[in-house]
Amino acid sequence: MTRTRQIKLSAYLVGTGMHVASWRHPEAQPNASIDIDYYKRLAQLAERGKFDIAFIADSLAINEASHPNILNRYEPITLITALAGATSKIGVVATASTSYIEPFNLARLFMSADHISKGRVGWNIVTTRDLSGNTALNFGGKEHYEHSLRYKRAEEFLEVVKGLWDSWEDDAFVRDKETGQFFNRSKLHRINHQGEFFAVQGPLNIGRSPQGHPVLVQAGNSESGQSFAAGTAEVVFSIKYDIDDAKQFYHSFKSKVAAAGRSADDVYILQGISPIIAETEEAAKRKQKQLESYITEETGIGFLSDYFKSVDFTGATLDSRAADFGLDRLPETKSDYIKHRPVIARDNPTLREVYSLLTGSFSSEHFVGTPEKIADTLETWFTEKAADGFMLMAPLLPHGLEDFVEHVVPLLQQRGLFRTEYEGSTLRDHFHLPKPQNRFTAARAEQPQH
Repeated sequence: MTRTRQIKLSAYLVGTGMHVASWRHPEAQPNASIDIDYYKRLAQLAERGKFDIAFIADSLAINEASHPNILNRYEPITLITALAGATSKIGVVATASTSYIEPFNLARLFMSADHISKGRVGWNIVTTRDLSGNTALNFGGKEHYEHSLRYKRAEEFLEVVKGLWDSWEDDAFVRDKETGQFFNRSKLHRINHQGEFFAVQGPLNIGRSPQGHPVLVQAGNSESGQSFAAGTAEVVFSIKYDIDDAKQFYHSFKSKVAAAGRSADDVYILQGISPIIAETEEAAKRKQKQLESYITEETGIGFLSDYFKSVDFTGATLDSRAADFGLDRLPETKSDYIKHRPVIARDNPTLREVYSLLTGSFSSEHFVGTPEKIADTLETWFTEKAADGFMLMAPLLPHGLEDFVEHVVPLLQQRGLFRTEYEGSTLRDHFHLPKPQNRFTAARAEQPQH
């Protein structure tokens, strides 16, 4: 039976919100990123809105220029385990790097969380972008892994983790009190992996979860990242500010999935959005301007000076215009700048607005306005296959999530675009993803019978 296609939703939970100055908002809780009760309320709010995922990002190093909401925050796998205990249906996804941990440790951490959540965990696989410039120094190294090497290492890392997750077949634990047999020895497996980067014997000291493996999530924009995701990921996270760019990415990536021998329908693309929602478009724009007003000259100009190292910002203020400093025509190759350069050239925004664009504080003007406008935009992106769903990256929390749950979700439900109730209990159920077959069970099934 053909399944009706519906929007998938993920809530990106990060302290007081994506906007760098959100903590200064009069109604914001400045210590939100280190308050577990606050995070539990956010996850429960997203669950009330029938979201598929509560998503936690991560970084392994910070510096003085880092976003305030990441300077003092929880380790993600620890956090999603706590959120799992405060919810009953929503999936919980944590970011973890393949570059600075051993596969055995990570496999055990995620499988433990998946059991505790009763099968609602996902792993956002990253190789770690060294935005702070000092990541390797936190792990006994001198230089960050080179880009292509990170992905080569990640491929082997993931293969080891998935093998460890299959250490125990689903029916390995007999627990027969009468015979004294606790487990079936033939259904316990060592992977005995010897590779270029890792040597891991196994077995893992925890069995498979109700959903088999945690759901694999990935956000790779580079060619290496997309190739890796096309072969492995089940949910993919992207940020495109224009529907045509999003449609191009959608169709290009789905073709890569098919070329990797997988069904394109089994990989979901979520586009990141940072909407500003209000009763009128004018009120939404006032909300946007209010948040931008909290950016300090030191923070904004300091960031831009560091970002555009070839530009002299002497005498600049946040109200100065981009064209006055040539920001509309730079040969800069950073991807964040390239995707925003047409808007900068067209609108000649203030440096304050350039800062917001480059730091991902807001989406495009299509996502600033009334609930109806936001719902219309999401419906267009979804029906025209620019996305299978959306990652809500609210500029201000909890307000942005509250506005979306209370005013946008009901409109999507009325249009038949989004669920009114959860249909299953695991994260794989939410995405209609099959439970991965245990590789050792599969191997036995393929052996000739005598």
